[in-house]
Amino acid sequence: MLDGLIEHFDKALQTLAVKPSSTRPVPGSAQPECELDDQQRGDIAALMRVNHVGEICAQALYQGQAITARDAGLRESLQSAADEEVEHLAWTLQRIEEVGGRTSLLNPLWYGGALAVGVAAGVLGDRWNLGFLAETETQVEAHLQGHLDRLLPQDLRSRAILDQMKQDESVHASLARNLGAAELPWPVRVAMKAASKVMTTVAARV
Repeated sequence: MLDGLIEHFDKALQTLAVKPSSTRPVPGSAQPECELDDQQRGDIAALMRVNHVGEICAQALYQGQAITARDAGLRESLQSAADEEVEHLAWTLQRIEEVGGRTSLLNPLWYGGALAVGVAAGVLGDRWNLGFLAETETQVEAHLQGHLDRLLPQDLRSRAILDQMKQDESVHASLARNLGAAELPWPVRVAMKAASKVMTTVAARV
């Protein structure tokens, strides 16, 4: 029990306090940096800060879901997806730094809230756990498409990162459905979208 608590606390510290690294090359790293004025740099930093917060939340969600998952195979799948999300965390952080931005000041709050939601989803049972995962990834995929639509055409570095993230999220959603995800009731899906809207609005500024 104590070992498990220590492990989960260490994961939280790794997410919040340690600079993440990626085993895959950062998408778009071979693309030249485009000409950007201060306003454009600020806009890109805000957009990437939102996506960085999303990846902080993803780590917490997967951790919470893994804590309460009943099936060992499901826990392994959640951990595999979480490892891939760490790469997204590294990519978005690098892009924030490239344009002179900063990460959200509320990252510990985002993490704690997402962890609680992940634990609650897992308590309901593995099918609902997977259903929550599938719906989360589907909404994130749509969110990323919205950001891609807003990007400057010449910002190829940011576009490559978001494109690859969108592909990875689609794979995660398909995996959850293939493992037997339950379809979430529409009020839950609407509530998830509303919570996401609050998070993205605040994270873009703070």
